[in-house]
Amino acid sequence: MKPMRSLFLALSESEWLRQVTAGFGPARAMVRRFVAGEELVEAVAAVQQLDRQGILATAAHLGENVTSETEARDATNETLELIQAIAVNDLQSGISVKLTQLGLDMGPWLVTDNLQRVLARAEESDRFVRIDMESSAYVQATLDLFEEFWARYKNVGVVIQSYLYRSADDVARLIELGASVRLVKGAYDEPPEVAYPEKADTDANFIRLMEMLFSKEAQASGVYPAIATHDTKLIEWAKDHAQQQGISKERFEFQLLYGIRTGLQRDLVQEGYKVRAYVPYGQQWYPYFMRRLAERPANVLFLAQNLFRS
Repeated sequence: MKPMRSLFLALSESEWLRQVTAGFGPARAMVRRFVAGEELVEAVAAVQQLDRQGILATAAHLGENVTSETEARDATNETLELIQAIAVNDLQSGISVKLTQLGLDMGPWLVTDNLQRVLARAEESDRFVRIDMESSAYVQATLDLFEEFWARYKNVGVVIQSYLYRSADDVARLIELGASVRLVKGAYDEPPEVAYPEKADTDANFIRLMEMLFSKEAQASGVYPAIATHDTKLIEWAKDHAQQQGISKERFEFQLLYGIRTGLQRDLVQEGYKVRAYVPYGQQWYPYFMRRLAERPANVLFLAQNLFRS
């Protein structure tokens, strides 16, 4: 394991450093720019603010890799409360879930039961659920569960990471299913055996996957692409290619993280594009924040740069 990654993982477990971070003004301000808050009411307020700007949302209760059935059930109940709050407040928001938060590490029986509860409640409330993608070790299990539930629920989508070599084959299968696909670059620290180590290759594959998602075959099968990137070159490519293919702005959307490139989000809305912000919240904000840095320490520079961009 890389020394920097080991450091961030160790820091993610430090209660003392969490308290220091929470009490240190500049650090707290940095975290709060990217995390809506610790409580559900704060997430609701953040989504309401986005609503007023014409920006859609995907709300997510933070947490992953739970180690007990109780934790998985608690996380599921919190997610059900999130769905209810979104519906009661008539928010333009779906939700995102991580399968390891719902008990994937403890076996398929637990995560299957919890995910079914979430999807059923979301269907009742006419809300969409995005199954997030985690590290490469979970990709196949995640896609298998998605396909199993896709047969019963159509209010669910999944995520594909462009830095994985396997992703073109996965997108081809999702096109056959007519799925909703969120395309990201990927932020986990993966070995070169499974992922492109160079950014240029990841970006090139991102474009190849966008071409697949915007293809006539994909559109005919009902695929709905969600292009999740802050890279303006990739965003411009998507806009130009969609126009060339005659794909309307209603048939896809751009997705960005809460608090990052807010000016770009507003500009895209003004241009008539559908824009969705990923809004995380919860008491697990500190390990979430540190683990994102552990997965890819280059995110430290990325986040620092975006503090001064709009």
